Amino acid sequence: MVLRLAKFGLGQVVKHRVFPFRGVIFDVDPVFANTEEWWQSIPEEVRPHKDQPFYHLLAENDQSTYVAYVSEQNLVLDESEEPVTHPQTALLFSEFREGRYQMRPRMTH
Repeated sequence: MVLRLAKFGLGQVVKHRVFPFRGVIFDVDPVFANTEEWWQSIPEEVRPHKDQPFYHLLAENDQSTYVAYVSEQNLVLDESEEPVTHPQTALLFSEFREGRYQMRPRMTH
């Protein structure tokens, strides 16, 4: 398996290539790291390859906010420069500037 560099980074706002939702990236897996059950629940004709980056998003659509797990091949940059309205953005990000969220500094011990 060949690992690729992630196309998108933390704090970037992206949208799904097919489905009507957008979100801010808060974590990246270099390859698929969810359950096999989740994988099998995706219809085979649209099931993405496992050997690509997968992104954790604070996502939103017209009806709700939620956390999404999306393959790189199904994401495009959201060029609207509008902030995401997900209520948890303030927990992970300090501000929204020039179309991108700034990560909060992490405290460790």
